[in-house]
Amino acid sequence: MQSQLGLDPGQISRARDAARRITGQVQAYIDQHTTTSTERAILRLLDVNGVDADGVPLPNCVVDNIMAGEVAGPAGAAPRNALSRGAAYWLCNAMLRLELSAQEVAEAVGRGRLNLTEVKPVDDGAIHDLAYSLAETAVIKIRSNRQERDERIRRLGDPATPWLYIIVATGNIYEDVVQARAAVKQGADVIAVIRSTAQSLLDYVPYGPTTEGFAGTYATQANFRIMREALDEASEEVGRYVRLTNYASGLCMPEIAAMGALERLDMMLNDSLYGILFRDINMKRTFVDQYFSRLLNAYAGVIINTGEDNYLTTTESYEAAHTVLASQFINEQFALRSGLPVEQMGLGHAFQMDPTIEDGFLYELAQALLAREIFPGAPLKYMPPTRHMTGNIFQGHLLDAMHNLVSVMTDQHIHLVGMLTEAIHTPFLQDRYLSIENFRYIVKNARHLGDEITLRPGGRVQQRAQLVLDRATELLEEVERVGLMQAIEQGLFAGMKRPVDGGKGLDGVIPKGPDYLGPFPHLMLPEPLRQAHADAEASIRVRNGLGAAERGTVR
Repeated sequence: MQSQLGLDPGQISRARDAARRITGQVQAYIDQHTTTSTERAILRLLDVNGVDADGVPLPNCVVDNIMAGEVAGPAGAAPRNALSRGAAYWLCNAMLRLELSAQEVAEAVGRGRLNLTEVKPVDDGAIHDLAYSLAETAVIKIRSNRQERDERIRRLGDPATPWLYIIVATGNIYEDVVQARAAVKQGADVIAVIRSTAQSLLDYVPYGPTTEGFAGTYATQANFRIMREALDEASEEVGRYVRLTNYASGLCMPEIAAMGALERLDMMLNDSLYGILFRDINMKRTFVDQYFSRLLNAYAGVIINTGEDNYLTTTESYEAAHTVLASQFINEQFALRSGLPVEQMGLGHAFQMDPTIEDGFLYELAQALLAREIFPGAPLKYMPPTRHMTGNIFQGHLLDAMHNLVSVMTDQHIHLVGMLTEAIHTPFLQDRYLSIENFRYIVKNARHLGDEITLRPGGRVQQRAQLVLDRATELLEEVERVGLMQAIEQGLFAGMKRPVDGGKGLDGVIPKGPDYLGPFPHLMLPEPLRQAHADAEASIRVRNGLGAAERGTVR
């Protein structure tokens, strides 16, 4: 796509460099910490699953058991939390000492018959070797899933963009399957199963198939498997690969990413700023969790969807458009630091301009073109109008049509269909059918419109795009000056202020010890990120008084 906006590449680089430095500041914190949810994700990848007699997930039982213990600190220092060594260390130590499988160890902990931090330690080298062996088994499984996806796409074919993204959300996974199959036959390319209300605030993942969600369906590994199998069957019937989406966000962000990687999900909503701003999850917790979840998504070939569109539900699009762009720059850099390639960055934005504003359509076109030109390789996710939808369903249908037109004109890749009754009730199946028909009509009839139109140099669209880029660059440089955590505390994004040490989940953030064992970054990160991660771990050891000779068998 040729540039239509006449943007200065130097200014784009200036904004991108600021975002790189911003995320570098946060990455230093991420490298030094783990979380209870990250460690539970690691346990799931090491083959711990199921629940105890009271229905508590065994990954929670194991991590809680470790969190209750302490280990000695460096000479003269206070004891530190036992989780600072990593759940993999304690699990593998017990497996070797007691000659049990990972699941057997977890079940013994769940029955209250085993305290992991009281198990006599075996040789550290043997523990590390076992941890890496178990991790490599998970890595092979995830890699196999990615290869299966690629093979199915090769055999069945990949639908043309924009991919039509449809939501199902009955609360009952089996009813979701019925609706998903119908949506696929109507033309859906992506099925998103909305999570049950407030699941993002649960500090555990429900277990098994579920049928009683609230305004959505619980994200569980069993539900992922059920919907994946259904969509594979539907894909064979319609002759194209249909993608599955869920939500790797909230207090269990890394665990849901792990489950998605194991069950071959294709997309995941995954954005720390969304959880911080709109779910009041502690920023330190969610930054650390986001890193590990994106590491898994990157390796699994999962396209992430970021949540910038939500900014425009709390602030006016005309005034706040630059915050969307600034956040896209930041999300891009966070993704790169976790090994996620550009082609898996579904950076989010939305058609949310007040329809009463003169030339509002031109401003929407400018914003969409701006995202496309600045992130040319990204499969952008374009969200429909919601903020200004009313009970006037005819106006709503027209707004959705304008959203569809901008999407096809600007080469958006992931297109969430708008519903004409969005502001009235949970849409009926017929409402969805009409919305899909609207989308398909416009995409077909305006397929090459963007190729045929040249914008007037210095015109309204170019001026608007330049203004948004100018303000986004200024915002990024201000965020760099104060730091991202402090910028969020000041309310620079979406007008939402969140304290650095407030919100939910801070008590689940643990500084890594010099002997921390976490094998997955070493196995999944590409070079040179793998070396950068190793260097960060080495700096933790040095800071804790351990020299290079005392690194042991850490890889």
